[in-house]
Amino acid sequence: MKKVIISVFGPDRPGILAAVSRVLHEQDCNIENVTQTILQSEFSGSFIADMPEHLAAATLNHFLGQVLAPMRLHVHVNDLESATPITTGANAEPFVITTRGPDRKGLVAGVTHVIASYGVNVTRLQAVFKGGDNPGDNIMIYEVDVPVTTNTHAFHRDLQDKAVELGLVISIQHRRIFEAINRV
Repeated sequence: MKKVIISVFGPDRPGILAAVSRVLHEQDCNIENVTQTILQSEFSGSFIADMPEHLAAATLNHFLGQVLAPMRLHVHVNDLESATPITTGANAEPFVITTRGPDRKGLVAGVTHVIASYGVNVTRLQAVFKGGDNPGDNIMIYEVDVPVTTNTHAFHRDLQDKAVELGLVISIQHRRIFEAINRV
């Protein structure tokens, strides 16, 4: 079996996951990973699936498109390169970086520039921008893997400096601490 990555996006509505998974099942594909979310009123989903050798990505794209186009959804299927996945495991520590502040252009670009400059990988980003100047209304949560070789003092300092420059309040916590504090 070969692997493909499938991206689906468009107006949210009930039945999208059912439609995608039905087509994949009919084409003898097995979903290995899936992530989906609703951004305002838009559905966004990514799937990694095993696919039979005889089935081409373009053919699967066609089958999915036939079912999803009437729902005003867009689909894109690509062969997944057999590259070694990025795994940090024992070589990194998981942290959560949270920023709060007034919404404005360049917030994500500024913070992620500092993160990338230290070779830190963002594994998940959730941003909720409600507009306005109320700091509690605009929150970004970055889940990151920080390599153990990173100078964490310099990393934290540079993130703090960037937060001040952008008018943000920033918190940097090890993921275990973040989860313990925010456990519901």
